Amino acid sequence: MSNNYDAQSIQILKGLEAVRKRPGMYIGSTGTDGLHHLVYEIVDNSIDEALAGYCDEICVYIEEDDIIRVSDNGRGIPTGIHPVEGISALEVVMTKLHAGGKFDKGTYKVSGGLHGVGAAVVNALSEWCEVSVHQNGKIHRQSYKKGIPDGPMEILGDSDKVGTFTRFKPDNTIFDELVYSYDILSQRLRELAFLNKGVHINLKDERPGQNKSNNFMFEGGVKSFVEYLNKKKVPLHEEPIYFETVRDEISVELAMQYNDGFSEVVFSYVNNINTREGGTHLSGFKTALTRTMNNFLQQDQKMAKKADENFSGDDVREGLTCVISVKVPEPQFEGQTKTKLGNSEVRGIVDSLVNEELTSYFEENPRIINVILEKAMLAAKARAAARRARENARRKNPLDGASLPGKLADCADKNPENCEVFIVEGDSAGGSAKQGRDRSIQAILPLWGKMLNVEKTRVEKVISNDKMYPIIAALGTNLGDEFNIEKLRYHKIIIMADADVDGSHIRTLLLTFFVRYMQPLVEKGHIYLAMPPLYKVSYGKQFGYAFNEEERDNLVQSFAAEPDKIEIQRYKGLGEMNPEQLWETTMNPETRNIKRVTMEDFVAADEIFTVLMGEEVPPRRKFIEENALSVVNLDV
Repeated sequence: MSNNYDAQSIQILKGLEAVRKRPGMYIGSTGTDGLHHLVYEIVDNSIDEALAGYCDEICVYIEEDDIIRVSDNGRGIPTGIHPVEGISALEVVMTKLHAGGKFDKGTYKVSGGLHGVGAAVVNALSEWCEVSVHQNGKIHRQSYKKGIPDGPMEILGDSDKVGTFTRFKPDNTIFDELVYSYDILSQRLRELAFLNKGVHINLKDERPGQNKSNNFMFEGGVKSFVEYLNKKKVPLHEEPIYFETVRDEISVELAMQYNDGFSEVVFSYVNNINTREGGTHLSGFKTALTRTMNNFLQQDQKMAKKADENFSGDDVREGLTCVISVKVPEPQFEGQTKTKLGNSEVRGIVDSLVNEELTSYFEENPRIINVILEKAMLAAKARAAARRARENARRKNPLDGASLPGKLADCADKNPENCEVFIVEGDSAGGSAKQGRDRSIQAILPLWGKMLNVEKTRVEKVISNDKMYPIIAALGTNLGDEFNIEKLRYHKIIIMADADVDGSHIRTLLLTFFVRYMQPLVEKGHIYLAMPPLYKVSYGKQFGYAFNEEERDNLVQSFAAEPDKIEIQRYKGLGEMNPEQLWETTMNPETRNIKRVTMEDFVAADEIFTVLMGEEVPPRRKFIEENALSVVNLDV
């Protein structure tokens, strides 16, 4: 490495070189999220046309080799010669950063996308890209390789269509993963259809062996979204509360409906972008909701006397399903991938509008506000009970202190990034795991007895439960309003259960707990499933492990022996393996198989947990009937 650091050391990256050099700065990552982000950027341009009133149909196709094709029936990217650049406006949009109609409020009043860099970034990060614009009776086309035009824009012929047609193949030298997930794209496109009522958004998978398609269109906007989210739950009032209003050029569309569950599901959006980390619009909503509920509580003297104290934010959001979508002309996002809104003025506007609209609605619907107040009252009592349960638990085993659950065999390394904890079903398997582990980085927490189904339980029961408390204490993050992911003691949390029906049930109960009470652990990719083998195939001194029937049969053939001399052991439980076997098959980081749990579509995941773990039996029976034939490796 040279010690010279002078003027020659300063590089100037021209055009789209900067994007290819540092793609993460523009799309967040070069992993799966970044790969899908390319599609969103092109679709966002079409959505901007819909917001401006010029587009009502958008189509997304996944072609063979994971080539993406996006089309819309908007006005089309301008194709005339740019007065400053001296090239077509299409080429400017596709090859110049910070170029686009989003900077001209006469063109787009509000818009999403990456501040005018979206199409150019997609182009830069694609092996090749081609754009056709149907406009003014003609087809205009230009193609590119890694962001560089193959030649000037050309006119191919006549057309009676209007709109932009973009086709691209992500660059395999940029991205770690090149396979598109239909479910991830479906979740985002469904969101966009809910957020832009009346717009048709079509998705089709044209890859070999795939036969998936969806046509999304919702006339009810976010009201339809809330109805969709609550369709497998029991609402406390028939119709969602809904309003759409504008103040100081900021529009707020909101729908909310309470159900008899205990989970809070709140989605917030700014200019169609899912603000997963919230921001000023979400804080404004939460503040207004809590204040409005407490105002109505105080107006009811009988109920106020029963309440003892004002409701907290958690009290009034228990069982709430809500979608809030705001449109902001000049949004200020924290971070390039825009997951948190920073505009301070939006907080006050949303707070004021929500307070006014909810007050008006509840005054006209006294029965509904009474039902909601009763729900919040029960939540407040549960919160008080949870506080007592925490205090009791801390006295026995401090959640945030040095004391850890007695059955936990901790690891020596104290750097959470290096550490993993196995949550193991059964004392027998736990004993083998403790003996077979790498004590420096692997901790073992055995579980025993029947697990608690948290889908049907309030937080105070979770905290005081002798099966759930050790998990909370071992992980160190606490839960509910005290959850803090920064205190996570292990960056890999591995659920290790038997490969049978009981083991599947244990896994489902634990996943329900993590999704409902520690959701960020799932979102950040900290939850894993161990994959113990199903078979041990032995012939003399030779042996091997198989994780499915196909691997078992391949092992049998590889031994090239008489079948009746081959011993096949079917593992019914982890406890059947000695410590050495458990280490080499399931725990050794060099050789094991583990599956990371991800939540590509929270809406679908929420629905499945509600169906499988909730109180309602008919939806669960229907789900089982519809999916029973697709189940593999089922032990009866």
